[in-house]
Amino acid sequence: MNEQLLKGRWNEMKGRVKEKWGRLTDDELEQMDGNMDQLIGALQQRYGLVQEEARKEVNAWLRTH
Repeated sequence: MNEQLLKGRWNEMKGRVKEKWGRLTDDELEQMDGNMDQLIGALQQRYGLVQEEARKEVNAWLRTH
């Protein structure tokens, strides 16, 4: 469900993603196009998180939005 929500509302949520994870570039956000796996991978690279940590952060963030 979270992945479908992210994909379906990506244009609305991009700004909020950028606020939460400011190290992500606009180009990265455009290329992701709401793909949760790409978001998780980018968080791993930019923030040095392991995959499960990044996935938990994204899911927790999605529950609040």
